[in-house]
Amino acid sequence: MSVAAESPSPSLSSLSDEDDFADFLDAELELISAADSASRGAPPGSPSDDEDEEEEDVVVDLDAVGKGSNKRRRVEEHRQDQGTATRPEEDVIAGSVKDAQIKKCPPHPGFFGGLCINCGKSQDEEDVPGVAFGYIHKGLRLGTSEMDRLRESEVKNLLRERKLVLILDLDHTLINSTRLHDISAAEMDLGIQTAASKNADDPERSLFTLQGMHMLTKLRPFVRKFLEEASNMFDMYIYTMGDKAYAIEIAKLLDPGNVYFDSKVISNSDCTQRHQKGLDVVLGDDKVAVIIDDTEHVWQKHKENLILMERYHYFAASCRQFGFSDQSLSELMQDERESDGALATILDVLKRIHTIFFDSGVETALSSRDVRQVIKRVRQEVLQGCKLVFSRVFPSDCRSQDQIMWKMAEQLGAVCCSEVDPSVTHVVAVHAGTEKARWAAGNKKFLLHPRWIEACNYRWHRQPEEDFPVPGLKEDKGKEKVAEDVTCH
Repeated sequence: MSVAAESPSPSLSSLSDEDDFADFLDAELELISAADSASRGAPPGSPSDDEDEEEEDVVVDLDAVGKGSNKRRRVEEHRQDQGTATRPEEDVIAGSVKDAQIKKCPPHPGFFGGLCINCGKSQDEEDVPGVAFGYIHKGLRLGTSEMDRLRESEVKNLLRERKLVLILDLDHTLINSTRLHDISAAEMDLGIQTAASKNADDPERSLFTLQGMHMLTKLRPFVRKFLEEASNMFDMYIYTMGDKAYAIEIAKLLDPGNVYFDSKVISNSDCTQRHQKGLDVVLGDDKVAVIIDDTEHVWQKHKENLILMERYHYFAASCRQFGFSDQSLSELMQDERESDGALATILDVLKRIHTIFFDSGVETALSSRDVRQVIKRVRQEVLQGCKLVFSRVFPSDCRSQDQIMWKMAEQLGAVCCSEVDPSVTHVVAVHAGTEKARWAAGNKKFLLHPRWIEACNYRWHRQPEEDFPVPGLKEDKGKEKVAEDVTCH
């Protein structure tokens, strides 16, 4: 069925900034559906075989802003404003297009079901650049110029509402999942599978069974409060490397009322580059987007937008996957604390970023501000005033300046150098027996393990140095204390 023949639509580029694109698209689909049903002799809204098949494929409802007659009225009014005649029903049934004003392309603003949403031309007839937005509606593809226009419009709307965009990973960030056949013997003895099936009506429960997928999922502590408060500051997306069915199921657990994410659930099938996530499939500009993810390398093009999340390992299989031999939280029957856990920490960071972006007092126009610069500024304040020397932390045949730990410390605002001098505040080492480590102890400088830098990076706050001792240091101090006691007696 040709969009041009059945329901000519105005160009997306002619929509006003206040118009919601998903709302408009859904209204267009309703008009097309009604015309198609009428042509078959069926009342509008009656399901057809094709529509049944479409319902099986479309996994997210787009009716978030308005439904039915309201949307049709908006489309009709828009067509009249644009001077595009709406045909009588009998002309629609007959397939007449004599009153339709079809705008010429290219450039094509986008395609739906393989047909240009402006002129009805088939996408197969030419190679058209653009990106598929299947998570919004199956078969939707937008051209580059139309994406730019929509992003510009979206930024204006967001800034007017004092909101930014927040991209949220799922696994090890908001949740932790395991397959039933990977449950450890200890977890089985503790009855974790049974526990996941109990209290199904409890709105506060955090352990779930995904029956159709043979999996258990554990929500990270504080996640519900995190989403509630973050939604006041951000327009939120889910973006996972998991498949679509899994992403939708987890979205239902996190957002049962469908108030946070709506159709904005992006999965691996929506990615435009294999094994990489990108903001090209997000209808929000890079300069207003903040990313929360536990994996850095999947965001190669957007590291400046990324806030790296400390991984959440609840199940034993998750710990084994990442090489941890200790008992898991599930086996210890413990969990992260809500009050000062990872999500509570990151929420505080997000609040600070949001405040600086909107209320920094800078005279720069709001539309010219870039959240990436705000993230960089907040990160650099973590270790500001610290001067670090590394001792045998890096391989001797590699440039220290190229190592991840060195770069991480610099991103946190520290000054890194290769040699000690009186201005050095911290010596980072893996053993207290090195020459630089002994210098730190003799000159009353902080001597600590590299994990201190990682902790500061995840917590976005300078961590207590005494919590990260260097192996060998306590033993040496203990021997000195014993020697003093012997001498005194």
